[in-house]
Amino acid sequence: MPESNSWYPRNTILCFSILCNALSAGGVFLFPLFAPELIFRLKLTQPQLTAIVWAGMAGQYPFSSIVGKAIDKYGSRICSLAAALAFSVAFGLSAWEIKSASDSLSLSNDASARRLTLYFAFLGLGTVLSYFSFVFAASKTFPAYISIASGTTMALFGLSPLFLSSLASTFFTNSDSSLDIVSFLVFMTIFAGVSHLLGAVALDVPSTPSSEDHMRSSPAEDSEDVTDETTGLLQRQRCQNEPQNGSVLDLLRHLSFWILCLYLIMTLGTCEMVFSNVGTIVLSLPSRVSYLSMTTDSPGSAQVKILSISNTLSRLLVGPLADFLSPAVAFVPVDGVNTLRRHWISRVAFLSFAATALAATCSWMLFGVQTQQDIWVLSIGTGLVYGCIFTVLPSITCSIWGMPNLARNFGIITYSPFVGTTVYSYLYVIARSSSPENICYDRTCWELTFWICFATSLGSLALSLILWKSWKGML
Repeated sequence: MPESNSWYPRNTILCFSILCNALSAGGVFLFPLFAPELIFRLKLTQPQLTAIVWAGMAGQYPFSSIVGKAIDKYGSRICSLAAALAFSVAFGLSAWEIKSASDSLSLSNDASARRLTLYFAFLGLGTVLSYFSFVFAASKTFPAYISIASGTTMALFGLSPLFLSSLASTFFTNSDSSLDIVSFLVFMTIFAGVSHLLGAVALDVPSTPSSEDHMRSSPAEDSEDVTDETTGLLQRQRCQNEPQNGSVLDLLRHLSFWILCLYLIMTLGTCEMVFSNVGTIVLSLPSRVSYLSMTTDSPGSAQVKILSISNTLSRLLVGPLADFLSPAVAFVPVDGVNTLRRHWISRVAFLSFAATALAATCSWMLFGVQTQQDIWVLSIGTGLVYGCIFTVLPSITCSIWGMPNLARNFGIITYSPFVGTTVYSYLYVIARSSSPENICYDRTCWELTFWICFATSLGSLALSLILWKSWKGML
């Protein structure tokens, strides 16, 4: 009874800590807000801006498998503590760098650009540490509702840029509607640091039994629970075809793993390129004056909010829909909860939908966009695709490659967006490098990029259909 009474306050504090971590972790996605001020104050060029934002976006991925392994072994608290340190260093030193810049600067300072690149790499590292800490804290604290737990926390993370950009536009905007970037970065140093220090104390999750423990416990009882012969056949098929809780080499040995990674490179790489550069994309287009008089948001701030809303709504809608249409089968049973429900469609269908939506979004940029206000289609489309893929990816990873090493395997798979972000971000730079100006004022600066993205999104659709066939009866 005492343990039952302590469960509610402990988990209330844990949920509050998860909320704080998730809402404070999206600072890396605010670069479209920072870019105009970095151009104005530091006179940075487009290649320098791309290098900085690439460091922030790609910095999330190099250590993701290590962070996942740490989560599996040590839990979420240590990762939250490390995230507090990384965020404090990144935001604090960035504020100091910008404040120290001379007002009479006429040319870009390469040293400042290199230091900001390093600081944003720390910001990316803090993001992945935070993300893994709260997602897997929620999943392991509420194992009977793992899809709702992980989906909700991912949605909160998707809401973070909207929340933070709203704070920026409300409390840190100058009289000329420009961002008071130094004050805002100082605020982020305190907010993210304190939130994750709380997580280092509160994210104390119960240990989860391994797959071997479940196999040793009541095998006869388990066999009685599963009476459907079709389900048994599917389980045997999965055992024969996939590694199931194997080593990293087992994971890398399977062709389906590499097909999935290539799909993620093409789709998530395109999305993160848009996230990083939507501020300069929108500035390349003319604006309708009548619209500007109706809003106080800068074009970049408006697009960040739209991206955040679409990303969040996508995660909130896709999670329950995926659980209903194609329930994920975890290898480890959860407290008697029957995860073997009727499947209406393969979960890979959501990957196919995301690829199709991305192709449609790129085609809009090629044939439909005319003014800054038309960019909302790009923001909604990429936010929808990004949220959809990341919502179903953990359950696909769990169902195909097992629960005990879920965080490790998920971390390895997320190397794919790291590659994709690098490739597509520099593709954007190369495609617009003909302009000597810091900001390119012509749609031809990004038109070639979106032609390539349109072609690769169609390629990712073909890859998803291959996976659908390969994993038939397994998802």
